[in-house]
Amino acid sequence: MMDLTEKIKNEAKNYFHNARGSHDWDHTERVYNLCLRIGKKEAADIEILKLAAILHDIGRGYEDKTNGKICHAEKGAFLAKKVLEKYNLDKVKIDEICHCIECHRFRGNRIPLSKEAKVLFDADKLDSIGAIGIGRTFLFAGEVGARLHNKDIDIEKTQPYTTDDTGYREFMVKLRKIKDRMLTKEGKRIAKGRHDFMVKFFDRLNKEVDGVI
Repeated sequence: MMDLTEKIKNEAKNYFHNARGSHDWDHTERVYNLCLRIGKKEAADIEILKLAAILHDIGRGYEDKTNGKICHAEKGAFLAKKVLEKYNLDKVKIDEICHCIECHRFRGNRIPLSKEAKVLFDADKLDSIGAIGIGRTFLFAGEVGARLHNKDIDIEKTQPYTTDDTGYREFMVKLRKIKDRMLTKEGKRIAKGRHDFMVKFFDRLNKEVDGVI
């Protein structure tokens, strides 16, 4: 008989049929694996983490369709509660899972309070930096029709979901700040190496664009 995790995983996948490649089911699986890795180090509740990771981005499609007007974390927590209630999960556990989901967004104003919420936050952020993060940010730029690169942009005069929304803009606005926003010891350790790799990449990209190397 299929266990609860697999049942909810199958339900969650239904929200990703038309997902953009930058936030598809592959991203969820990577975050899931990172949650297990960090969660074990941090002695977090693995059952809560598994379900929170599986469901954390089920609201993403709503944000993409509205070009950011709907917060996918808040929408995802709302949808996750509906999914979890169907399986008669303990109300306290549902609330803990939903707290993780609504607090996982970097640009959100909800603060992760529980150990599990901090782990999910870190796992989700780690997938946006390093080699995989570089790949995802350029994939997203292509999805919204942005330019390949523009190192001379004035960040204050750019807008998301436009031709300005390049991989480099995302690096300047968000990715370079992630290392210092990590909440767990293991998350901070992993972030250091991914951050250093990413900084070197964008430094080289700027030099190649200028024909320096």
